[in-house]
Amino acid sequence: MADKERKKIIKERVPVRRQSPRERVRNWEEVALGYSADEAKREAQRCLACRKPKCVDGCPVSIDIPGFIAEILDGKFEDALARIRRDNLLPGVCGRVCPQENQCEATCVLGKKGEPVSIGKLERFVADYEAEKEIEMVPEILDKRGFPVAVVGSGPAGLTTAAELARRGHRVTIFESLHVAGGVLTYGIPEFRLPQWVVDREIKILEKMGVEIVCDFVVGRTATVEDLLKEFRSIFIGIGAGLPVFMGIPGENLNGVYSANEFLTRCNLMRAREFPEYDTPVKRTGNFVVVGGGNVAMDAARTALRIGAENVHIVYRRSRKEMPARIEEVEHGEEEGVIFHLLTNPVEVIGRDGWCHEMKCQKMELGEPDESGRRRPIPVPGEYVTIPADVLVMAIGTRANPLLPMNTPGLELTDRGYIKTDKQTGETSIPGVYAGGDIVNGSATVIEAMGAGKRSAEAMDRRLKDIAD
Repeated sequence: MADKERKKIIKERVPVRRQSPRERVRNWEEVALGYSADEAKREAQRCLACRKPKCVDGCPVSIDIPGFIAEILDGKFEDALARIRRDNLLPGVCGRVCPQENQCEATCVLGKKGEPVSIGKLERFVADYEAEKEIEMVPEILDKRGFPVAVVGSGPAGLTTAAELARRGHRVTIFESLHVAGGVLTYGIPEFRLPQWVVDREIKILEKMGVEIVCDFVVGRTATVEDLLKEFRSIFIGIGAGLPVFMGIPGENLNGVYSANEFLTRCNLMRAREFPEYDTPVKRTGNFVVVGGGNVAMDAARTALRIGAENVHIVYRRSRKEMPARIEEVEHGEEEGVIFHLLTNPVEVIGRDGWCHEMKCQKMELGEPDESGRRRPIPVPGEYVTIPADVLVMAIGTRANPLLPMNTPGLELTDRGYIKTDKQTGETSIPGVYAGGDIVNGSATVIEAMGAGKRSAEAMDRRLKDIAD
C-alpha cells in the first residue's frame, strides 16, 4: 500500500451508514446501521496497536481494546467477542450508548492529528455479529464454590456486578422493582438508540450464567435490606437515581407537564412505538417543549417526534458548546427537525383550562465558569420569549429516590441523599452491603456505572472468600 493511501486510511474513519432523517422520524429503527464485516476490518486497520494503549486507560471497565480490534482485523470475530466479554458483559449496549468520544476514543493517539479509531462502532459490530450468527458466548464460570449474594436493581451497575459475581461462582439473585429487567437501559433509552432486543439478549446471557432475576420486587417495601441480609451473604445496591427534578417555577403542576423519567418510561415500557395496537397514555400531538441539554433531553425530544408531535423544541439555558449531550445525538436531533432555543431559561408555565399551553422564558448570556467548569448562565434583564407548549418535558436531572435509604437503618448518606461508599470498594456503612452507579455518584454514564459495579464485585468476592477462609 502506498504511503499516501495509508496516511489517508489512518487519518479518516470509515463512515457508518445511517437512515436518512426523513425516513427515521417515521419509524423506531436505529439511526446508525452499524458496520459490515468489510467496513469493520477497514476501520480496525487504522489501529496502531500501541505498546501502552491509552484507550484502555480511558475505559472504565478496562476492555482489551487493541486486542479485540486485532482479532477483528484478522477476521476472528468470535475471538474479538470473547476478549470483550472478559471485562464487559454488555458490548451491544456499550457499543451504542457509551460516550466513547469522552472516554476510550478521547485518549486514542490517532485523535491528535485526525479522527480516533471508532472503538464503539467496532464493539457494536462484534456484538451484532454474535446476534446475527445466533451465537451465544457465555462467559466461563471460574470457581463454583461461591455464596448467595443479592443485587438490587437491574440497570448497568447491577447487571455488571451480577455478571462479575456469577463469573466468580457466586449464586446471584437480582431484585428489580419494575416488571421487566434492564433498568434505565429498558425504560430510559428509546428503541431508535438502543433496541430492546439488544438488552434482552445480553440479559439472557447473564441468566445462562446462573443469575436469577426477580421482578416486581421493591427493596425497601417488599422486603428490606435487613431482610435480605438474613438470606444473602452480601448485597449490592444499584438502584440508580430515578427521582425527577423540577424547576419550581409557576405552572409546573399543570396537566401535560412530565418529568423526562415519566415521559420516557411511558413511551418505552408501554410501547408507544406500536400505536395504535398499544394505546400508550401520553399526549401524542401538538407542540412539545423539552427543557434540558443532556442525552435524556435529546431522547425525549426525538421520541416526541416519533409519536406524532407537530413541533418539538429544546430549551437550554447555556450555549450549544456547553450542552452535555453527545455531539451525535444533538446532530441527529437537528437533522430530524428539533428546534433549539439556546441561552433560554423557563420562568413560567402558562396554562389554559388546567392544561399546559405555553412557556415563558428569559434570555440568558454566559458569564464566568461555575463549579462544573462551564460558563454560568446569567439572565438578560427584560428579554423574554414565549414558546407554544401543549406538552412540557422537564429533563434537567434526577435525584436519589429515598425509598430504600429511608428504610435501611445505619445506611450513611451524603447531604444530597446519595449513598456514601468507600471509593475503592463501593462498600457502604453497613458491612457486606455495597453500592455503585447513579445512587452513589448521581447521574453518570452507562459505562461509568458498569465500572463501579465491576469494582464492587471484585471487593465483594474478596470479602466473601476472606470470611470463608
